[in-house]
Amino acid sequence: MLPFLPIIHLSQTSPPPQEIVQIQEVRPLPGQLDNVPTFNSNSPELVLKEGILLSTFPPNGKQYPQAHLNFPFEGRFDIFAHHIAKGSPENLRTLYQGLILHNPSNQPVKVDVLQAASYLSQPDAPFIDLPPYANNLDGNIYAGPGSRVMSDILRGKRQSDVPAQLIILPGKSQILMNYSIPVRELEPPLNGRSTLMRLRSNGKIYIANLAMFAPLDALGNERAPSLEEWENLLENSDVAGPRDLAPTPPEKTEDRIIYGRVAGVALGSRWQANLVDKSGESKLSIPQPGKAFSYGLSTLPRGMLGTDRVQSARMLVRYSDTAYFAHGNYGIEYNLSLPLDNSTSETQNITIAIQTPIKTDRLTLGGLSFLEPPANQIFFRGTVRLRYTDDSRIPQTRYVHLMQRRGQQGEPLVKLKMSSGERRLVEVDFLYPPDASPPQVLTVKT
Repeated sequence: MLPFLPIIHLSQTSPPPQEIVQIQEVRPLPGQLDNVPTFNSNSPELVLKEGILLSTFPPNGKQYPQAHLNFPFEGRFDIFAHHIAKGSPENLRTLYQGLILHNPSNQPVKVDVLQAASYLSQPDAPFIDLPPYANNLDGNIYAGPGSRVMSDILRGKRQSDVPAQLIILPGKSQILMNYSIPVRELEPPLNGRSTLMRLRSNGKIYIANLAMFAPLDALGNERAPSLEEWENLLENSDVAGPRDLAPTPPEKTEDRIIYGRVAGVALGSRWQANLVDKSGESKLSIPQPGKAFSYGLSTLPRGMLGTDRVQSARMLVRYSDTAYFAHGNYGIEYNLSLPLDNSTSETQNITIAIQTPIKTDRLTLGGLSFLEPPANQIFFRGTVRLRYTDDSRIPQTRYVHLMQRRGQQGEPLVKLKMSSGERRLVEVDFLYPPDASPPQVLTVKT
C-alpha cells in the first residue's frame, strides 16, 4: 500500500500533530461487491528477478506447476496490475511486463477491451505535491500512475494503443500488453507501472502477467520480448522475486498485522450502494444541525472504524505467500447514491466530504480520530466524480482530485442549502487508487 517513491517525513522542527476526536456516527456501507472476477497482480510489488507475476493457466506440463492457479475467465472480468522496477549501477536493463491471453478451446474466442489505462510513474505520472482539493474536469491533474489510471477508467477511457478487440484462435495465445518499465535515465533508477483494464470474452481464456528483462538484438540494443519468448518464460519460469512479506493468517488477531500484497483472482469490480435511513426506504435523512455521520470506505481488518464490516474483496485463488483478501480494493469502483432529505422544519446547510481518519477497529469516545496538522504521509491521491443538482437547480457533474494525508479531515466536496422538506440526490463515484492506504470515510454534515 506504499507509493512508488519514498515518503518524506516532517523535519524535526515541525510541531507534533495533535490528535482530535470528532464525535460522529460511523455507519457500515450498504451494498456489496459484484461478482465480476478481477485478475489482481501486485506481488511482488518490487520486481528484481524476472518470472511469473501471476498466471491463471493450468499447471499441466509447466516446469513450476505451483506458479499457475488454473482459473479460466469468461464474460466480464478486470485486469489490475501494479509493479515496480529498480535498477542498480550493475544492471540498468529495462524490465518488460507482458500480459498474455490464451484460448484453450477448439473455437475462436473474442475478447472486447471496454476500458484500459496504463501509466508509468516516470514520466507519465510522477508523484508530485498537489493541494488537498483540485478541480479536475479535464483529467490533467494526477499524482502517481494509480491516480492517473483510475481517473481515466472513471471517465470510461481506453488508451489508443490498446486494441478494442482481440480474436484468439483455438489453442493459441495473444499479447494484450507488452510494456516497458525503464530505469536507465532516472535518478534514483526506480520506476513503476499501474494498469487497469475492463474486458469481456465470449469464451474461456487464461491470463498470465509476466516480467522479463529486455532481450538484446544483434547490435546489443534492447528490444521488446516476442510472443514466443513470453510463452517460453511462462512454460519454464517460477514466480518472480523477491517475494513480499507473507501475510498474517486471518485467524491470528493479536500482535502486528501484515496484510500482504495481492497475487490472484479477487471477486468484485464494483461496489454500488444506495445510502438510505434503512433498507427498503428511499431517503437519507440529513444529520441534526451541528451533527455528522459517516460511511466507511475500503474498511479492512484492524481498520473497520467501528462498523464491524470488512469491505476487502475475497480471493478465489491466490499464491500461498500472498494476501488472503484484496485489502484496499485497489481498482474497485464505488458508486454511492445519497438521496438527501431535509426533514427538519428549517433550511439547512449540508456538506459532503471524504476524510482520512486514523485507522482503528473501534471508535475512540464514539467518534473518529484526526490529526491537526495531518501527518506527512499521503494516504489518498485520486479523483472523485460528483453529480448533483445545485442550489440554482442546475445539474452538475464535477471531477475533483483529492490529496489527503493521514488524519486529514478533508474539505467539503459538495455544499448544499436545502429548504425544509426538500430532497436532493447526490452521487459520489471513484475508483480506489493503488497509491493509497485505507480506510477513508464519506461524511455528511449539517
